[in-house]
Amino acid sequence: MSLSAARLLRPQEKPRRISILGATGSIGTTTLSIVRQHPRQFTIEALTGNSNVQLLIEQALEFRPRYAAIANEDKYPLLKEALAGTGIEVAAGETAIVEAAQRPCDWLMAGIVGIAGLKPTLAAIENGVTVALANKECLVSAGDIVQRACTRHNATLLPVDSEHNAIFQALGDNDLTSVETITLTASGGPFLRLSKEELAQVTPKQALTHPNWKMGRKITVDSASLMNKGLEAIEAWHFFPIEKDRIRVVVHPESIIHSLVHYRDGSVLAQLSLPDMATPIAYTMQWPHRLSIETPRLDLAAIGALHFEAPDTDRFPCLKLAYGALHSGGAAPAMLNAANEEAVEAFLENRLRFNDIPALIEHVLSTLTLPPPATLEEVLETDRCARECARNWNN
Repeated sequence: MSLSAARLLRPQEKPRRISILGATGSIGTTTLSIVRQHPRQFTIEALTGNSNVQLLIEQALEFRPRYAAIANEDKYPLLKEALAGTGIEVAAGETAIVEAAQRPCDWLMAGIVGIAGLKPTLAAIENGVTVALANKECLVSAGDIVQRACTRHNATLLPVDSEHNAIFQALGDNDLTSVETITLTASGGPFLRLSKEELAQVTPKQALTHPNWKMGRKITVDSASLMNKGLEAIEAWHFFPIEKDRIRVVVHPESIIHSLVHYRDGSVLAQLSLPDMATPIAYTMQWPHRLSIETPRLDLAAIGALHFEAPDTDRFPCLKLAYGALHSGGAAPAMLNAANEEAVEAFLENRLRFNDIPALIEHVLSTLTLPPPATLEEVLETDRCARECARNWNN
């Protein structure tokens, strides 16, 4: 079903059955907070978590899904014991997460962070459902494969990232032939004004303190390095395939404008809201209709002014590396993503300095020559090779 045709549908008369992959993360908990506001409009088919079994148990007891799965198999006994007698089917491990994605539902939140989310997201797409994609790494590493699967299985893929959701809203019924450029906005993160010398000394604790957004650890570090915006540029090209050099980035510290679409007649349409992921999530949950939610409203007079500046790719070279991978295509985006995941993990574990994150990524991209991956298995092999190269790097 085309997106334009879906806009003509009326809101559903019966509750929408939904599944949430990554229910214990920031995206998952926000999604459930919206369900909590509309208990008659949604029923839960499946919830999954990575290792936070206690939170998953609490969620399962409150929302009563038919199926609950934890990726960490060591946590399975706790999950099984806590949910015994509830009628909720429980499981653990990678296969269980994929099974959760394959269960019948109307709408699925793909909120598992990193390449770990690729296999279950593809499983959901192959089920032909509406998938709200909050995992940018899926399109970065396997965008062509994901989009072909959507076409083949008649699945609808909706963007959850605030930037891509904003573009989706600003596009409306216009097609891409009327678009001149697309601009993604970046907050600049907590280190926007630091020098190169200061960036070499920052700690994981400082990097995890974002000025505007409350997000998971990995994406918060990516925001601090501007890699997040680079990954989003690649994701934007897969969602909105215009010429690659017409996807731009501007730093906007207030995070009020989430993206802008520039049209060929000189018009520029932007989507504005306070920095809260509830808004883009809610937009996908009952799309093509809007869902009323309780969230702070934007007061422009109270904000007073909005500011913009060009990104500094000398101090934040991750953005330049991502654009290089976007233009190179082939295996480069998957290699970029894998190397970045390894670099961020090493930084968070105090094994790598913050300003060595781009150095490690550049090493992987310049060292490896891999063929373009054409299947899920080839993407995962590209990912494995890039991670191995990253782990063997001696700065």
